[in-house]
Amino acid sequence: MLRLHGIMGRADDKIYARQLHTLEHRGGIELLFVPPEDAGRKRFRLTTDRGTDCAVSLDRDEELIDGALLHLDSDRAIIARFGEQQVLRLKARDDASALKLGWHAGNLHWRVRFEGDHLVVLLDAPLATYRARIQPLLDSGEVVERAHV
Repeated sequence: MLRLHGIMGRADDKIYARQLHTLEHRGGIELLFVPPEDAGRKRFRLTTDRGTDCAVSLDRDEELIDGALLHLDSDRAIIARFGEQQVLRLKARDDASALKLGWHAGNLHWRVRFEGDHLVVLLDAPLATYRARIQPLLDSGEVVERAHV
């Protein structure tokens, strides 16, 4: 369990931009999705999207915000996000289409997981941004979007 005390800053603070950008390219950004019922609490325990068990404690005068930077070192950063992880669930028509989809996901540095024959993209931006990047694959029917199972 990783103990996190206090808020270091915001993930969009310019002072952290270079280090967070480097960590993002190395897969070192972890998101801690905080459900609404925990958002106002000063102590809680949750698991990041990468599986790190975190015990969070905040001082009385601190208020957790969406995008709060809770941990930063040379290997990883942990950022608080409010709500549940939003996902885009995709299924390729055939092997060739799966290769194209995989190439796009890797080239765009999308965070993904696999559920059977579905590629599940963990969204860090609006859904429309992700769809726009693979629109030709969607339009041709090579890739179809699936509802949450």
